[in-house]
Amino acid sequence: MNHQDILKDIGQIRSMMERSSKFMSINGLSGVLIGCVALIGAAAGYYIVYGTKSEFGYRDHYVLDDQVLWKLVVIAVLVLLVSVVTGVWMAKTKAKKIGQTIWNPTSKALAKAMSIPLATGGLFSLILIYRGDYSLVASSLLIFYGLALAAASVFTFSEVRVLGILEILLGLLALAFPGYGIWFWSIGFGVLHIVYGLIVHKKYEK
Repeated sequence: MNHQDILKDIGQIRSMMERSSKFMSINGLSGVLIGCVALIGAAAGYYIVYGTKSEFGYRDHYVLDDQVLWKLVVIAVLVLLVSVVTGVWMAKTKAKKIGQTIWNPTSKALAKAMSIPLATGGLFSLILIYRGDYSLVASSLLIFYGLALAAASVFTFSEVRVLGILEILLGLLALAFPGYGIWFWSIGFGVLHIVYGLIVHKKYEK
């Protein structure tokens, strides 16, 4: 066995070890679908708040209106449920193809890494809504979601870390420019997910 063969074997062993320690069942196309669902939800939210017949050229309703607020909550919950179901279903399908189980020690570690930032961000946002500080909700969710992705990236694709950092930056921009939360949401949860999904699909699944 020559030097090149030894290096090749070492590379293969290293690749196998990295693969076994990372959750590779995340489906890139699920990111694309989730991004599309988020854009549809954002468009629906925009229509509810801003409408198409504003007499002042600004908006038809305010988020403070009870009926508007509950409609936005319903849309957000529906988008979340559809996104979770889509992600889990497509991850199961991919895991089956590559001979993995979706619930294994690595996926458990990934879930634990994400749970603290997500739970904290969710509770923080609920407190903001209870206090009536709606302008901070969009930025808060983007920042905490980005922190969750950055924490989980240790256990999966490196692209997840980049996505997380971009979400955090968008959240900070949303904090600096209040009143444009729906646009930052559309970019963060919609456009970035679509781009990320296409990159992962092309790099790992073709």
